[in-house]
Amino acid sequence: MPVLADLGVTLGERATLVQFSTAFCQPCRATRRVLAGIADSTPGVVHVDVDAESHLDAVRTLGVASTPTTLVLDAAGRERFRAAGIPRPAQVRAALDRITTVELSPR
Repeated sequence: MPVLADLGVTLGERATLVQFSTAFCQPCRATRRVLAGIADSTPGVVHVDVDAESHLDAVRTLGVASTPTTLVLDAAGRERFRAAGIPRPAQVRAALDRITTVELSPR
């Protein structure tokens, strides 16, 4: 995803959890804890927190309407899941499982 590359986002080997946040957003803090916990406990997954206010062009290009917004990207940088608000850990883990299942499926 060229927009994320312009932000300096380095993709994880398996997946990338991209969070769009703002400085005074309370739900963003909770989202950060959820996503960081998942990334820390899941090999090949990284969490990136993007300040939405500092990157308005990316926010517009990606259609981010509110913070927090979470994007789950596969290893190639394709968006596979999106959540506005605080995502439930089970939602994020299910998205990661679907990415792995798709990657392992015979073509």
